[in-house]
Amino acid sequence: MVGLASHFTDIRDSVGALCIGIDPSPQSLSDWGLADAPDGALEMGRSILAAASSRVGIVKPQVAYFERFGSAGYAALETLISEATEAGLCVIADGKRGDIGSTMEAYADAWLRHGPLRSHAVTVSPYLGFGPLEPAFIAAEESEATVFVLAATSNPDSAPVQHSTSEGKSVAQRIVDDAVRRSGGKNTVGVVIGATRPLDESGIDVE
Repeated sequence: MVGLASHFTDIRDSVGALCIGIDPSPQSLSDWGLADAPDGALEMGRSILAAASSRVGIVKPQVAYFERFGSAGYAALETLISEATEAGLCVIADGKRGDIGSTMEAYADAWLRHGPLRSHAVTVSPYLGFGPLEPAFIAAEESEATVFVLAATSNPDSAPVQHSTSEGKSVAQRIVDDAVRRSGGKNTVGVVIGATRPLDESGIDVE
C-alpha cells in the first residue's frame, strides 16, 4: 500500500480533494434502515464506497463507531479498509490516537505500517505533547502515508484549550507551527482545522 502523501496530488487533479466520511452512528444506521450492529456498519460503509468510486478519492471512517462493536466492529473496519484500497480509494482512519513512547509506536505500527488496519493516513492528538507523536511521523515517512494532527477542532468545547494564548500565540497556532516544521514541506504531516469558524477566531494564521 502506498500512502496518501504520494497519491494526494493525483487524487486532487483527477477527482478533487473531497473526502467522504463513514460514520455508522446509531442514528445514521437507523436513518439508513440498517441494524445497529457490525453488519449494519459494514453495509453502510460498502454503500458509501460504491458511491464514492470514481467520484471522490478519499474516505474517512470514524474508528470509534466501529470500536463500539468490539472485535466484530474491528473486523468490519478491516474489511472496509481493504475494499476501499482495492477500489483505488485512500483511507484516512479517524482514530485520533495519541500517547507516549512504545504505546505511540504501537499505534503507528497498527495504522501505518502493517496489519489489517493499515491505512493511507491517520488522525492523531497532540495533547500529550507534539514530540511523542514522532513514531507516527516516522512510520508515515516510511510508507508515504500522512499523519493529520488535531489543531483547531470544530467542537465548541475545544475553544478554552485550543484558543488559549501564551506569548502571543494560541495553542492551535503552536501545533500548526510544529506540524509545518516537522513536515519539511512534505505531505506526510497535515493538520486538522475545523471549518465551522473563521481561522482568526481559532487563533490561526496559515500564511
